[in-house]
Amino acid sequence: MTFWERLGDFIWNPWLLGFFLLVGLYYSVRTGFFQVFECGLWLKTTLGNLFKPKQHGGGKGLTQFQALATALASTIGTGSIAGVATAIFYGGPGAVFWMWISAFLGMMTGCAEKTLAVRYRERTPEGGWQGGPMYYMERGLRSRFLACFFSLCCVAASLGGGNLVQSNSIATALEHTFGWDRFPVGLVTALLTGAVILGGIGRIGAVSEKLVPCMALLFLGGGLIVLAVHWYAILPALEQIITCAFIPRAALGGGTGYSVATAMRYGIARGVFTNEAGMGSSAIAHAAAQVRDPAEQGMWGIFEVFISTLLVCSITALVILTTGVYQPETALLAQASGQVTSAMVGAPLSAAAFCTVFGPWGARLVSVCLLLFAFTSLLGWSYYGERALTYLIGSHRWIWPYRLVFLVSVAAGSVIDLSAVWQMADVFNGLMALPNLTALLLLAPEALALLFRFQRTVSIH
Repeated sequence: MTFWERLGDFIWNPWLLGFFLLVGLYYSVRTGFFQVFECGLWLKTTLGNLFKPKQHGGGKGLTQFQALATALASTIGTGSIAGVATAIFYGGPGAVFWMWISAFLGMMTGCAEKTLAVRYRERTPEGGWQGGPMYYMERGLRSRFLACFFSLCCVAASLGGGNLVQSNSIATALEHTFGWDRFPVGLVTALLTGAVILGGIGRIGAVSEKLVPCMALLFLGGGLIVLAVHWYAILPALEQIITCAFIPRAALGGGTGYSVATAMRYGIARGVFTNEAGMGSSAIAHAAAQVRDPAEQGMWGIFEVFISTLLVCSITALVILTTGVYQPETALLAQASGQVTSAMVGAPLSAAAFCTVFGPWGARLVSVCLLLFAFTSLLGWSYYGERALTYLIGSHRWIWPYRLVFLVSVAAGSVIDLSAVWQMADVFNGLMALPNLTALLLLAPEALALLFRFQRTVSIH
């Protein structure tokens, strides 16, 4: 086991995963489970506003939907396809249940961090807004140290998991599906990414606003067709998810099987990685939104977690479990014998499920979705890294060198070995979450007061 792998295990398992649940549970209880009993309010504030005449950012900020799309651009990434499949393979069907629990509690964590991000944001020299966890750590907690620590880890995460992993996923998908060489794919990806991020947050928001709904509808539409064909297996799959979440099964002789602890570990971790609630990264995008009431943006934080995990990831999980491409006995035997192949886990497992209905086009559909998911993740994480770096050095003079390094890394990521990069990304993501979760607990009285005030204001009107 490498140093980065040991460090990642120490940070994440199991106490940090428990910290995520604790913060989400605290906000859920204090608000009377707002995500359930005020479902109509946050859906009206978010989904209801999508059908109203559009606002325009004017280059000085983002509309609320653009802020959501930019945040979803980073959260709906390769984890939504490959990560869910990996969680099921290593954690069993029960991992899906704990992914749901993580997302359910994370809805309130996401609400709190988006609310605080807008509360403590500040104007940019161009007249827009900038903010995020580093601002509410410094201005709310009066802790410059925590703010700098978060920002440093955010920059590191953007240059590791934020671009190397995503560009490699794009190159790998296109190589396996169409036979294209990886490095030229990486160069084109870097050029396309550069054409967007060099235009700043306004262009990132405009592109995300168009790409994110298209890619989500493409994947969800394909997934729903697969589920419609295998409709008879949906209820058994749901029963399998619930049962395996609480009752460990020895699928092989000698007691080898999925344990409840394993299901919890992979399920909670996948929920965290797919919606980023508690990590603080997506709050950076929401801070740029044109909104007056901080808690109103918190409603979009709830909606973001709902879309990224409870909808997109659930479709992935059900498609895998209803099509029969995943066999617990085969997965456990491969793990026990050390003979797990790349075709058995990750995106290939998801692609195999789609192929049961679409044939060879199923793999192409998954590859295109993976390409779009990974590309939009590059856009979102480039902005997060820029904002964190700007906060660290106090000026914009290092933005262009950062962008150059980011784009070079995108090209390089298409061909490098990512085993160590994944482990480093896990470490920096965990290190980002630690100060952010701490800040969310310490600033809970203010976040809750803002939420309750918004709730009263809306009920009066």
